[in-house]
Order: sequence, then C-alpha cells, then structure tokens
Amino acid sequence: MGKRAKRGKTETLALPVAGRVAIGAVAAAALGYGLLSRPASVQPIRKQAAHQAPAPSTPIHVAAPVQVPAQAPVPIPVPAPRIETPNVADAPGKFVRQVVDYVSHQPPGTVVIDTGNTFLYLVLNGGQAVRYGIGVGREGFTWSGEQVVARKTEWPDWRPPAEMISRQPYLPRFMAGGPGNPLGARAMYLGDTEYRIHGTNKPDTIGKRVSSGCIRLTNDDVMDLYDRVKVGAKVIVLPAQAAHRPFPGAPPDAAVSSQEPASPSSRPSAANAQPQSSRPKMADAQ
Repeated sequence: MGKRAKRGKTETLALPVAGRVAIGAVAAAALGYGLLSRPASVQPIRKQAAHQAPAPSTPIHVAAPVQVPAQAPVPIPVPAPRIETPNVADAPGKFVRQVVDYVSHQPPGTVVIDTGNTFLYLVLNGGQAVRYGIGVGREGFTWSGEQVVARKTEWPDWRPPAEMISRQPYLPRFMAGGPGNPLGARAMYLGDTEYRIHGTNKPDTIGKRVSSGCIRLTNDDVMDLYDRVKVGAKVIVLPAQAAHRPFPGAPPDAAVSSQEPASPSSRPSAANAQPQSSRPKMADAQ
C-alpha cells in the first residue's frame, strides 16, 4: 500500500474520534449549564428552626407589655448590737423620777430636799410624793434650813457672783440662757439667797456632791418640777447628817420637825438659811 493510501486511512479514523470528543464536551457543558440554571422550584427547601414562627399573612397587634413595678430589695436582717449592762455605780435607776409613798407632815406642794441621799421630794396628797434625783453641794458648800420659791425663770441667764469668780477666775462674767448654760432649762430662786433649784447640762452629776450649794436636776426633771411648784412654795433643806430616819416609822422629814416654826412670825427669813460651812453662799458654777 502506498503512503498516500495510509495517510487517507489515518485521517478517516481520526475524524470519528475528534467528533466523539467534541460531542462529549458539548454534552458536559450542557449538563453543567442545566445544573446551574436549575429552577428555584426544585431547589431544596431549608427547614425553619423550631423557635422561628412562620411570617403571618396578616398583621397581628401585640399588646404593650405591662409595666410591673420593681420590688424593693428585701433588707437583710442585721444582728442587733450587743448592749453592755452599765455598772451599778453608773446606773441612774434610783434617780429616775417616780411617785413614791411618802408620809409627811407638810402640806401638798412643799419641797423637801434630802441632801444626804440626794433626793428631792414634792409632797402630794394621800401620803405620796414625786421623788427626783438631785445633785447637791460639795463638801464645805452644803447647807440646811427653810426657804421659799421667790421666783421662777425659764432658760435663766447666769452671772457668777464675785466670790465665785475670785475662786475660779476663768469663769465667764455673763452667760445667756440656753442649752449650754450650767443653770439648764429652768431655775427656781430660793428667797433672796444665791441658791437655786435648777437644771443642768451635765446629767451625769445627778446623785453627786459637785455644786456650790445649789440643787440641780436633769433638764427633764426640772421642767416637770417647774410646772408643779408654785411661787411662794415652802422648801425645806434637810441637813446631811439627818438623812436617815431617826426612828422606824418616822416620816423622812421628821428630822426637821423641831426646826419648823410654830408660827409665821418665828419662821427664819430667806436670808438666814443655815449653811454648814463658814463659806459665803455661792451660785452654782459646776
């Protein structure tokens, strides 16, 4: 066979192979195009999550949420602080104002001052009295005797006398009435002496002997006594050594029964109270 014949046979065989390759390429391209342009109706549907609700076809009106007022936080209970019991020496129990049984020969409204036991009694009807705790004169400044309430003053001013200033030159010459005034909320002046029954801004001195001869009460007590006592009321100051009853069953003011005048003419004047020291009478500075 010649060379020309072999060449023609080769070209004849090669043609069908190329055609088959071309047809396969066209078919592959068509298949890929079909997959890419697949209609959406045949695409897989994604499942909605269980918590997602399908969109409603009609609008739904949802009511506004109700505003619930916030509750106040519950306080956590705190254990109560420990309270220490005060010492007996510091406890004012027996000096608390109270009504007590009190047998007296004095008429109601009389003030009896028990210097030795640091009590003041306001005599009532029916064998009773109002008892107050008091502070009295320190050693050398106690006195006894009978006086009258000459006048009464609310929130009194204080003017220390010259004798007191000579002993305590640091004292002010004048102090207006008020909470810081040593005479306290009320004062009842005894006769024409320098002595007073008055309040104090130092309640811890009740039951003690700290004054210059005046009788002091707490501000609460002196206001109570001030409202009860009348101008002209009799005030009996017992001597310190006569604090105890002279015999069982005797009234607490029996120790001054011998000093009580038989008639007004023999009653000691407001100026002749009997101090138990030779020191001059002073106003209270403590």
